[in-house]
Amino acid sequence: MMLAYMDRAAAGAAAERDALELTVVAADAAECAAARDFGGLVSARPAAVVRPASADDVASAIRAAARTTHLTVAARGNGHSVAGQAMSEGGLVLDMRAGAASRRLQMKLVSPGGGAAFADVPGGALWEEVLHWAVSNHGLAPASWTDYLRLTVGGTLSNGGVSGQSFRYGPQVSNVAELEVVTGEGECRVCSHSAHPDLFFAVLGGLGQFGVITRARIPLSPAPQTVKWARVVYASFAEYAADAEWLVTRPAESAFDYVEGFAFVRSDDPVNGWPSVPIPAGARFDPSLLLAGESGPLLYCLEVALYQHPHQQPDDVDERMREMMRRLKYVRGLEYAADVRYVEFLSRVNRVEEEARRSGSWAAPHPWLNLFVSARDIADFDRAVLKGMLADGVDGPMLIYPMLKSKWDPNTSVALPEGEVFYLVALLRFCPGGSGAAVEELVAQNGAIVDACRSSGYDFKTYFPHYRTEADWARHFGAKWARFVDRKARYDPLAILAPGQKIFARTPSSSRTDRS
Repeated sequence: MMLAYMDRAAAGAAAERDALELTVVAADAAECAAARDFGGLVSARPAAVVRPASADDVASAIRAAARTTHLTVAARGNGHSVAGQAMSEGGLVLDMRAGAASRRLQMKLVSPGGGAAFADVPGGALWEEVLHWAVSNHGLAPASWTDYLRLTVGGTLSNGGVSGQSFRYGPQVSNVAELEVVTGEGECRVCSHSAHPDLFFAVLGGLGQFGVITRARIPLSPAPQTVKWARVVYASFAEYAADAEWLVTRPAESAFDYVEGFAFVRSDDPVNGWPSVPIPAGARFDPSLLLAGESGPLLYCLEVALYQHPHQQPDDVDERMREMMRRLKYVRGLEYAADVRYVEFLSRVNRVEEEARRSGSWAAPHPWLNLFVSARDIADFDRAVLKGMLADGVDGPMLIYPMLKSKWDPNTSVALPEGEVFYLVALLRFCPGGSGAAVEELVAQNGAIVDACRSSGYDFKTYFPHYRTEADWARHFGAKWARFVDRKARYDPLAILAPGQKIFARTPSSSRTDRS
């Protein structure tokens, strides 16, 4: 195992390194990278960065931390958290990408009993890498994705993993057959629905609290060849929501493969307004098609896709697409469509990233807020938050689309609203060139949005939650809180893992875990 350790002048640092019994090298750049994340909101410098090449290396690092009285361990994938969730102040950070790089060629196609096909992949592999490997080598693909594929397998499975496919195929935590996990006691276990099921479900959506995912077995199915991709525009949120909910509750044989949507400002602002809608590149938005009587600061874009497989006739897919679109109540004339390759469709956010990197906004702070809001309350949320607090946009996408609770296994650790139909609301703010005061203002507004949801009695949960008090965490998990605490005591009794979540405090003994 390779350990990158910060050159510290503090007294006792040498003794601490000796206690870890690990190889130590100087690598300030590694600690600097691990002290920050995509959010750019917090900084937490680790004592060391571990580059594990195997699950045994992960276990060794956790056991080494357990021999101390205070060290904690955080698993870091591609650093895309937004509030320090993958950080460990003065502790150890596991660079899971380093291990995936050494094991990238160890992605395996497995077919237990000669039946269904699965991909065995490292926890630090990017979904983009899984996509290209599975499609290029085997003509297969997972069914469920995230919109941004440069996230790690272990990272999304520790949270949920949602996208426009979730309403039909379920989230990513519902699309995994087996995990290799290293617990907070440094034990490596293979778990599934039938082997160590409590650990399996605890880790899925468990925010890194119960174990580090070092390998995942993902179900595969034949990959589509092409995708019929369309966007249509609504002036009325009520009509938008009614159509979106109708689409996600259709029987599988008459449903789209992908349904998403977003709100945008009624203006020609290139970031917040209608220029963000047209596909393919070069298409134009004609605002004159909006009726003069239609008012309101926001418009809504419904985005749908239908996959075409090799065995399907193109004319049949075209007709199915036309029939589904014919029933929708969008503004006629404001529709955009493109036929694209499957991999190109799934990789569409890469172009956004490339542009953001060129403009510098990718490296800017990202005070994002993600919520799950029940369909019962989504109209009120739209009126009070989107049209009220955020009527001028957020200088980034405002996603809002429905999914189904029945597609989520209640045994996982993910906290969801009570209603069967609920919406992902993702406020993906970019703050290019923003001062500290500007960022703090946006973070405060995020807090005000959550407070407004709570005071209004909305049926909602935060996605990628980040709270600081036990009361807030208990409220977040609701009836699942006692189970969450019990699982922590069972699999990580010293509260070594994922300290950046601020859920549990590190304890020096194996007594029942204290909670912050």
